Amino acid sequence: MKIYTKTGDEGTTALFGGKRVSKSDLRINTYGTIDELNSWVGVLRDQPVNHSRHDELVEIQDRLFTIGSILAVEPGNTKVKVPSLSPDDVTFLEQRIDAMEGKLEPMKVFVLPGGHPSVSFGHVTRTVCRRAERLVIELNEQEPVGALTMKYLNRLSDYFFVLCRAMASELKAPETPWKPRM
Repeated sequence: MKIYTKTGDEGTTALFGGKRVSKSDLRINTYGTIDELNSWVGVLRDQPVNHSRHDELVEIQDRLFTIGSILAVEPGNTKVKVPSLSPDDVTFLEQRIDAMEGKLEPMKVFVLPGGHPSVSFGHVTRTVCRRAERLVIELNEQEPVGALTMKYLNRLSDYFFVLCRAMASELKAPETPWKPRM
């Protein structure tokens, strides 16, 4: 199979099911952002501090491919088979969040992103996740996407925030409090 098909040379792409849409379509932008998020999760997975989290980050990447597949299906097309999310996927994230939070000091202030390159990659991942969530919500306002997809992305951004705190703790990286000027 060749990587180039030339079918998108004029600015369109095909959804699963065959319908062609503009590459600037909200649906394409949404699952493109999911793909970007998945790449950032790969960067996080490759950080030495996350060696013990390798399998859970691969699991998250797999779920992001699932979400991308769901979003790539032409609305109303029930003939195309794609993997599905399950409430257990959200529970998986909640369990990981709880486990990490159990080892952290309670948060008392907002912290500025950064402190170590691995933590900074985590914050970029978190913000891309939030953007993906906003796009899914916007798409859902036009055509149903599914509440579970929105819930998963919301919980996933929480996971990345807590992961950043866990990485900072494990790396003994400073968490810089935000001190608003009043």
